[in-house]
Amino acid sequence: MTERTAAVASAQGLHARPASLFAQAAGQAGIPVKIAKPGGNPVDASSVLMVMTLSAKKGDQVVLSADGPQADQVLDSLVTLLQTDLDAQ
Repeated sequence: MTERTAAVASAQGLHARPASLFAQAAGQAGIPVKIAKPGGNPVDASSVLMVMTLSAKKGDQVVLSADGPQADQVLDSLVTLLQTDLDAQ
């Protein structure tokens, strides 16, 4: 299992729009990806509703995990996405 930790950069946290963009990218990754707050239960990163249940705010740390081919590259790209202010786009 490959893991990465990232800080949420979107000004309003992972609310509807940023969560939707993130979940869409996770769903297109080709491998199952999970997201959780540190110490919390991982949820399906490709589900916008599950991502929103994390109630992650700007600056909150989240842990991404994936297993499978190219997990490193997939997680690196998702970390980059989370570390971008998706509210500004």
